[in-house]
Amino acid sequence: MDNVKLGTNIRRIRKEKGMSQVQLACKIFKANTYICDIEMNRAIPSLKTLIKIADALEVTVPELFQ
Repeated sequence: MDNVKLGTNIRRIRKEKGMSQVQLACKIFKANTYICDIEMNRAIPSLKTLIKIADALEVTVPELFQ
């Protein structure tokens, strides 16, 4: 998994959707610090969490890696 690309893409998509880290965190029932850690490449989310992030951002999981 390309963690750097993943974190960067999640941040880009989230911002394109006009969503804050807090809003995304609330939608997936995680702490906003966890979203920050993912976007800053300090944490690698599980597949289950990736699916929740993709759903919250209204994209597919593969799109998170593009």
